[in-house]
Amino acid sequence: MAFATRLTIDGDWTAVVMGEPLRCTPRFNFRDFSVRIAPYANMEERGRFLTGTFGSTAWLWDTPDELRFNPVSRQLVAAEFQIAGDAADIEDCARVPAVPLAQQGGLRADEARDFRLQVTTELCRAPGDTVLTCLRDLDVLDEPLEARIGIAPDVALLVQHSTVVGWSLTDPARYLARGFDDPDPAPPAPATRLLLSRCLDLVATSLFDEVRNRKPVALTTLRALDQALRNQREDRRRADALLALIGEIVEDYG
Repeated sequence: MAFATRLTIDGDWTAVVMGEPLRCTPRFNFRDFSVRIAPYANMEERGRFLTGTFGSTAWLWDTPDELRFNPVSRQLVAAEFQIAGDAADIEDCARVPAVPLAQQGGLRADEARDFRLQVTTELCRAPGDTVLTCLRDLDVLDEPLEARIGIAPDVALLVQHSTVVGWSLTDPARYLARGFDDPDPAPPAPATRLLLSRCLDLVATSLFDEVRNRKPVALTTLRALDQALRNQREDRRRADALLALIGEIVEDYG
C-alpha cells in the first residue's frame, strides 16, 4: 500500500487501511440482494467462521452489513453487504463521482471488539448497471469522496471525512451466483447483463409496487422477464441466480 488511513466505521470503532485485500471472489446473491466475500461454503461453515472471528454481524432480527476480522491479527477476513432495496433517481445516480479510483488494501482493526455496521439506504445504478453503489444517504453526493478502498476484487469501501459512507460493486453481472456457490468463472454473456438490468428495473423501482398491487401491465412485464430467464440457453448459472428471485415473485404475484 502506498498509504495508511484510519477509518471510522461505527461511531468510535476504527480500523487502519493496511495489508492485502480479500482474495475471495465476491458472490452476488440476487435472491437475497446481498454481496458476500467470504471463504465459507455453507451455513454450517459460516457458523463456525463467525464463532472464530469478531466484527459486525447479524443479531436476532437485526441484519447489518458485516465485516469480520481475525482475532489474532485483527485483519479483515470476510465481508457481506446488503444491497439497498430502492434505487435512487437517475439524476442522483449520475452524481456518483468517478474519482478517486479504488486503491487496493485490507483493513486492520484497532481493537478486537464487536461493532455494528449500519446498512446503506440508497442504491445508485451506473448506466448499464456496470457498477452498483450503495450509500449511507444521498447527502454523501454533496461532497467529494476522500477515497475508495478496494477490499476485494471489484468491491470498494467509499470514504468521506475518514468515515465509511458506502460501498460499490463493479461489474455485478460477473459475480451473480446462487447461495454459497461460486460465480461462473467465464465472463457473463451480453444477454445476462441485459437481463440483470431488467431484473433491477423490476425489483428496485416503483414497478415492484405495481407488481404487488397486481397491475396488469406490471404483471405482463414480470411474466415476460421470467420467460426470458427460463429461455436463456447460455450462461445458465447466472440466469438461474436471477431466476431464484424472479421465479418466487411470479409464484407470489404472477
